[in-house]
Parts: sequence; C-alpha cells; structure tokens
Amino acid sequence: MKITKILTATALVGLLAAGGLSTASQAQAIQPAPEIVGGSVANFSSVPFATQLYLNGQFNCSSSLISSTWVLTAKHCVDGTVSVRVGSGTLGQGTLISSKRVVTWSSGDLALVELSQPYNTTFASLGATNPSRNTTGNIYGWGRETPTGPAAPNLKTARVKVVGLSTDAYGGVAIAHNGIDGQAWKGDSGGPLVINGKVVGVASTSGSGGTDTQGRSNYTSVPNGASWIASISGVNAS
Repeated sequence: MKITKILTATALVGLLAAGGLSTASQAQAIQPAPEIVGGSVANFSSVPFATQLYLNGQFNCSSSLISSTWVLTAKHCVDGTVSVRVGSGTLGQGTLISSKRVVTWSSGDLALVELSQPYNTTFASLGATNPSRNTTGNIYGWGRETPTGPAAPNLKTARVKVVGLSTDAYGGVAIAHNGIDGQAWKGDSGGPLVINGKVVGVASTSGSGGTDTQGRSNYTSVPNGASWIASISGVNAS
C-alpha cells in the first residue's frame, strides 16, 4: 500500500514524489495523495469550522478554525504564503483572510495559522484522548475525488474506522483509520478527523491512491499535540 501526503491537485506534487518516512507497521514511501474519494457532500452547517487553506494564492489543503484567530492544519501544507477562506463549504467561496504568522510543530505534522483578522463562528472542539480501536468518525476536506482530478467543488465527508496508532509524515504519533464509505486523498491534508464532536486528528498521509474508498490514512494525533496547540493558541483540548 502506497502512503502519500494528502495535498491538493495544484501544488507540491513533484516535491512529494519521493520520501523515506514510514508508518508504524512497515516502511513505506511518502508520495502525493488526493481529496475525499467516495463519501458524500458534507452539510457545512454541521462543521462551520471547516476552512480552505491557500498557498501562494492557490487552494492547497483543508483546515479547521479552532478560535476566532487560529486555524489548525498540517505542517506540510504551509511552505509558502498562507491565506484561509472561512465561512463556506463551496471551494473558492467565503471570506479570504491573510495569515499573520504560521507556527509549525517540531514533533509531528501539525501547524497553526494565526489570522490577520478575527472571524467568529462555531469553532472546532479539540479532543484530549486518542480514540480506541474500532471507534468510528468522520473526515472532512476538499480533496480530489479521483486520482488526478481537481479539488472537490464542495466540502466532502466520509465515515472511517480507527484501527490503531501509527506515524505521520514527520514521524509523529498518528491515528490510523480505514475508510468505511470513503477515504482521504490530495487536498484533504490538514483536514479534521472528527469523533464524538471533537477534532482528534489532522490529515497527514493516505494510502487510498484516489480510488480505494476503504484504504488507510494516517491523521496526526491532536491529543498528542494538545499541549503544543495550547501553548501557541491558548486553545485547550478536552
């Protein structure tokens, strides 16, 4: 199974064509990955914290608003000039806000983006405990729906089942899950894994290949990064 960083259809595909990181179970090359394959269009009103992350003016990743000025995403998504669209489930729509600063985590595939102006909505709640094996949840993102297609025009979601802990693109602790009715692909990077109403993971790598709705993905553990998130943003997990 090939595991790939789940970026967008636009940027960084060549950069991610090779790598030497691994999952917990076996060494696997990290290469580019897509948007949610399968699944369904999400009801944005149920996840108003879902945000679109742009790099150098182009859509690049998915992300989550955790306070009026802080956005949580993946570290591999933020190598450039970052801006964020908030308030819409439609790609390219919503309010575009530039970043004030970007802070990356040294221990895994997490990044925090501070917005240049506040935006108020219902923010994501962060989980403080890693989910147990066989727990089910939902992933969200604007990633590709096919191996090489464009980003999804509307926010998508899929149900997934946790299979245990693994490692992310930078060797940090991740939550591994298999798709039930869909799985992540390029453009879903940085997007949330939501279980029991709380964000417990951030999309890092995927083995769906853009076709396997029941493939495996690795989402960086929010509980493991909770103290770092709180130290930078002031947002606490619970």
